[in-house]
Amino acid sequence: MDLIGLTGFNILVAIATLVLLALGLGVIYGMMRIINLAHGEFLMLGAYATALATNHGVNIWISMLIVSPLVVGIFGLLVERLFIRFLYGRMIDTMLATWGLSLALIGLVTTLFGTTVQGVSAPLGGFAIGRYQGSLYGLFLVACAAAMLGGLYALLRTTRFGLIVRATMQNPNMAAALGVSPPRIYMATFALGSALTGLAGGLLAPVSGTAPNMGVAFVAKSFITVLGGGAAFVTGTGLASTLFGIIDEIATERTTPVFGEVALLLSAVILIRVLPQGITGRFFRRST
Repeated sequence: MDLIGLTGFNILVAIATLVLLALGLGVIYGMMRIINLAHGEFLMLGAYATALATNHGVNIWISMLIVSPLVVGIFGLLVERLFIRFLYGRMIDTMLATWGLSLALIGLVTTLFGTTVQGVSAPLGGFAIGRYQGSLYGLFLVACAAAMLGGLYALLRTTRFGLIVRATMQNPNMAAALGVSPPRIYMATFALGSALTGLAGGLLAPVSGTAPNMGVAFVAKSFITVLGGGAAFVTGTGLASTLFGIIDEIATERTTPVFGEVALLLSAVILIRVLPQGITGRFFRRST
């Protein structure tokens, strides 16, 4: 029973991690259809913002929950204003531009901080699961992932801003005719997705470490989760994260982390082959 409890806890943490990794990308790709290949580097910037702020005396909770999303949100806003706004509807050009941004960010951070991993200690202790030990910070990640999913769903479904965003993404010409400025909505949506990504990077910094190339380990999982979830990206992110988190954690526990990653990739390939439109594209078409 102790081992079952530990496995269940690890599965919850794995699901929460995938939700955190994919939610910001879901906003940018799921709503705006922008393939942001610098998504991993946005996560990295969030992690560095937390590490640097904490090491300079800022409370770690403020660093993670305020500094990281604020810094990356502002950075995303600048990126959208400087060149993404000129590339809407040009998917290949957007991919090339964000790939170049990814390489530039890795090079810049490496030049400034070197390749040494900068750690941030997890702010909470542990708790007993029978003979085993679990991390209270893992429970905090689970709570944050659930809060982010619920908060984003409520924002998009119950607020005027959410209604305007959804309407603009579906029909920008009609939104403009009704007095909405689509460029401003695009800017705000990209900044929102960037801020969520920065928050995820800050929250994961204590468990993943902080290094210039850390985003490479996360970007594939993020895209797999968003694509597996389908068009209703909030519901889809939750469902796909649950499916892939369970598969990844069970395969990792039974074998090794490498085979866990392989199992996740294979399950994603099978899912997309069986459900080309993702989980929500087949079963939850009216969800957000």
